Amino acid sequence: MAARVIVVTSGKGGVGKTTTTANISVALARSGFKVVAIDADIGLRNLDVMMGLENRIVYTFVDVLEGVCRLPQALVRDKRVDSLYLLPAAQTRTKDAVSPEQMSDLCAMLRPDFDFILLDSPAGIEGGFRNAAVGADEGLVVTTPEVPAVRDADRIIGMLESMGKKPIRLVLNRLRAHLIREGEMLDIKDVLDILAIPLIGIVPEDECVVKSANRGEPLTFSDASPAAKAFRNIADRIAGKEVPFLKLDEQTNGGFLSGIKRLFGLSR
Repeated sequence: MAARVIVVTSGKGGVGKTTTTANISVALARSGFKVVAIDADIGLRNLDVMMGLENRIVYTFVDVLEGVCRLPQALVRDKRVDSLYLLPAAQTRTKDAVSPEQMSDLCAMLRPDFDFILLDSPAGIEGGFRNAAVGADEGLVVTTPEVPAVRDADRIIGMLESMGKKPIRLVLNRLRAHLIREGEMLDIKDVLDILAIPLIGIVPEDECVVKSANRGEPLTFSDASPAAKAFRNIADRIAGKEVPFLKLDEQTNGGFLSGIKRLFGLSR
């Protein structure tokens, strides 16, 4: 067993990166894979809450790297599915508590025992992102179809490319078809033209996401909502299955793309 290490990242906060990490991790584990989700956002961890495991944390990966505990002691197994684990971040430390080399070593320690390692990266392009990404093979970039989010996602993609991560794939989150029709939100094709990376999933806006986060129970445990189906489809595509995309109303205001291209200064 040699894990695929995937960093889940975004150019800005609030686009659903941690929600995506939690739901994909659960979906992969429920498909029979052994999965560890690492919260790499030191000082601002949220993945434990999203997964409903915050009350079971004793040690963190910072404790492992500092020799306070052994790696198995820091891993929190999810009792709802035996093959899913969380490796939490330290809440009372800063992002410079670990080095990129230490994060790479941590991923190397985990690789022999798992099928998938998902790293929930801090948003943005600061040092915390580099630490999270350095040990990864692949990248998942999460964005919403809004101008600021797409602009920041473009910067993150450039950094992942410069680090040699392949493949880098896009999760388009919180899509609202009626806003696209009204020209108030970027069209899927517009976003793909701007970012120029393959699309691995489209997640529609769904109020069930908020409810599941408050419950600490990712949608992919059981929910049949549109977002749950979308996250399960993304997990299946990551695992190599051919899965058709959800049918969404993609009619748009055709004049939006040229203005966005001018904003980004893009010709690609």
